[in-house]
Amino acid sequence: MIRVLIADDQGMVRTGFTVFLSAQPDIEVVGEAANGREAVQQAAALSPDVVLMDVRMPVMNGLEATRELLSRRASPKVLILTTFDLDDYVYEALRAGASGFLLKDASAAQLAEAVRVVAAGEALIAPAITKRLIHEFAKMGAPRPAAGRRLAELTERETEVLTLVAQALSNQEIAEKLFVAEQTVKTHVGRVLMKLGLRDRAQAIVFAYETGLVRPGD
Repeated sequence: MIRVLIADDQGMVRTGFTVFLSAQPDIEVVGEAANGREAVQQAAALSPDVVLMDVRMPVMNGLEATRELLSRRASPKVLILTTFDLDDYVYEALRAGASGFLLKDASAAQLAEAVRVVAAGEALIAPAITKRLIHEFAKMGAPRPAAGRRLAELTERETEVLTLVAQALSNQEIAEKLFVAEQTVKTHVGRVLMKLGLRDRAQAIVFAYETGLVRPGD
């Protein structure tokens, strides 16, 4: 079972998400929170696998709560929920370690699948949000030298895999492109994350852009 905590300041939204997700055979809603501070406290008490995190909440917003949650050991995956596809929080939330973004107008089935994807360690970024993310990367300018030095630790094949991950390809798509087994790709991705000290594919995407390995428009 995937244990989920729902953090949103609108009671009706929390109730709707809870009713639908609780009906899924592999998902259990273990708690709710009305603001970021409650989300942090509930996560510590309930140990969820995934936190559905609203961006704009009172007391502590979703970005601040994500940073605090992911600074701790054995932290959950965070799936950011937002009504704003051009939200200024997108880039910073990814850098803070969020595993994905989903717009609140997504269907109920898309919500459940997003929870499963993020729980499995995959990155999930809605297409409309990807455009915003690329725009933010484009404004960054030159690559960050420190990140570039870490990139040198990867083998040629690992660098190739990271490049394809940053282009939002799935393991299956990467396997087809490189003519290797999907399990081989999973192994390479795991090694890349370990060598670079990254939590998941979402952070790998940020890293690839920050180092200049992948540039907007590639």
